Amino acid sequence: MKIANKILKYQTKGEFDFIDITDEVKKFVEESQIKNGLVNIQTLHTTASVILNENEPLLLEDIKKNLEKLSPGNIKYDHDDFTVRTVNVCPDECVNGRSHCKAIYLPVNITLNLIDGKIQLGQWQSVMLLELDSSRSRKIQIQVIGE
Repeated sequence: MKIANKILKYQTKGEFDFIDITDEVKKFVEESQIKNGLVNIQTLHTTASVILNENEPLLLEDIKKNLEKLSPGNIKYDHDDFTVRTVNVCPDECVNGRSHCKAIYLPVNITLNLIDGKIQLGQWQSVMLLELDSSRSRKIQIQVIGE
């Protein structure tokens, strides 16, 4: 069995930035020379997600609206109260409790089958990084396992 790893780096534009990373994943799978196995794609962040869905503009707007309803901006998030929060606080900490709450509805990773050197995707499926917070530098780790 062989294992190949890579970290992809992106700069997001802000909340609800969808970045299609399908081609980069395919390219790395090809470079790995692994023909059959699994491909795991994982975000290394708590306020970003990796999703598998249709990269269609109206659907992406629908996803945004749905997430807005689940974690609205007009309520108080205790995570944002730095007068009482004492855990995981950085010197330049930002207000992002809402972003963390959106993230619980979405996956941190997806795993795809690899057959004959090709990741198995349905007709309209794309691998996308979804930013749930403000503009940031993001890392996505890919691991290919197989033969």
